[in-house]
Amino acid sequence: MLPVTIDVEESKPLTPVSRTQLRDLISSIVRLILSDSDSRNLFLFLILNLTFGFVELFYGMWTNSLGLISDAFHMFFDCSGLLVGLAAKVITKWRANEHFTYGYVRAEILGGFINGLLLMFVSFFIFAESVERLMEPPEVKHERLFVVSVLGFIVNLIGIFAFQHGGAHGHSHGGGGHGHSHGDSHHGHAHNGQAHHGHSHGGAAPSQIMQGVYLHILADTLGSVGVIVSSILMYLFGWMIADPICSLFIAVLILVSVLGLLRNSVEILMQRQPRELDEVLPNCFYKIRALPGVFSVQEPRFWTLCSGQYIGNVKLEVSGAADPRYLTQQARAIFSSVGVTQIYIQLDYSTM
Repeated sequence: MLPVTIDVEESKPLTPVSRTQLRDLISSIVRLILSDSDSRNLFLFLILNLTFGFVELFYGMWTNSLGLISDAFHMFFDCSGLLVGLAAKVITKWRANEHFTYGYVRAEILGGFINGLLLMFVSFFIFAESVERLMEPPEVKHERLFVVSVLGFIVNLIGIFAFQHGGAHGHSHGGGGHGHSHGDSHHGHAHNGQAHHGHSHGGAAPSQIMQGVYLHILADTLGSVGVIVSSILMYLFGWMIADPICSLFIAVLILVSVLGLLRNSVEILMQRQPRELDEVLPNCFYKIRALPGVFSVQEPRFWTLCSGQYIGNVKLEVSGAADPRYLTQQARAIFSSVGVTQIYIQLDYSTM
């Protein structure tokens, strides 16, 4: 019998080219983070928050304080929100391609949705543990608790200062527009498009990532205040029940802070009409119906691509003598005035 030879392919070491590509990739990500003030603040506060989260967890286990342990886990999940925010800031700057024609701006929405679900889980877990400790309050070494809780409060104040504009400003993704129209004896349509990777700052809705980070840090700050108050009550009056009550307070704060973010992300993913447009769209339709040659506005559909970027399409029933260029220009101006960044207009000619 002839011997059988089996060739075993040895694993090849990382080639200099691939190492260079990896180094270039890391370098480009770092440049993107450092080029934006929000990204820089997210990165620096992520390091600070993560470090102090471990400090709180260690002291919480040492002092047997559920309030401190729960606040530490809240800080860890805030770190996940910060990390998601960093990733979203980088991903949203990727260019659109033939498969992702709108680009990657919805990474922000997905990140907010996932982070909201995780925070809700933590809130319910802390709430359940708090109720159990309310029944049998354990002994808590409150004398070791005060200093750490004060330090946590200071860390959160730094975060509030860094992200104090989180609920007041944001970024929208949309650039220069273009439009065209064409028609025949029966049907015509016009489109107004926007480039999907531009950047604007005027009057945009706050970023879900930045708004969520700010709300979570604010809840953390109030939670730290609760831990400080509970430690004082335990020191002065020996009220060990103050610790689980503080934990209930933190659990409620987490839930309240995340509900708005979770609701908004679900509505965007479910293609709900933007709440910001609920009150203004009827007036837009009224103005369009008043244009010469327009009989009716049909099949209006509006949705949110990402924070501050609203897209819509609408069909206008018009007379055969109507000027398509005039109508599409006027309709675009009307929708643009209320913040619709991209609008697709279809003209249906009628013999009415």
